[in-house]
Amino acid sequence: MKFLLIAAAVAVCFALAMAEEQYTTKYDNVDYKEILKSDRLFNNYYKCLIDEGNCTPDGRELKKILPDALQTACSKCNDKQKAAAEEVARFVIDNKPEEWKVLQAKYDPEGVFYAKYKDEAAKRGFNV
Repeated sequence: MKFLLIAAAVAVCFALAMAEEQYTTKYDNVDYKEILKSDRLFNNYYKCLIDEGNCTPDGRELKKILPDALQTACSKCNDKQKAAAEEVARFVIDNKPEEWKVLQAKYDPEGVFYAKYKDEAAKRGFNV
């Protein structure tokens, strides 16, 4: 009986640890494509990320996890989050170069994460 209780406790601890290794999925249904289409929405998120404006709850979450996501190559992201991150990065690089420079200066001043992203994108046939 004690063995079952210990096994159950270990299983619960393991499940909690696994859950903590992933980012929240709470904001996975935010329509990021709509944000990218709208200068007003994009600028609101951009200003949040660079500490020049108010943040929505999902903007705060993005701002909170962005440094870790960059450092770990989005290892805690689910597939949907990885695809969204890649699409958003490509959009900003291609369409908002000045904003990209500011974001890069804030979140990747030495270009370490961008170099990793660029190498990974090249492996998959994207030109960055």
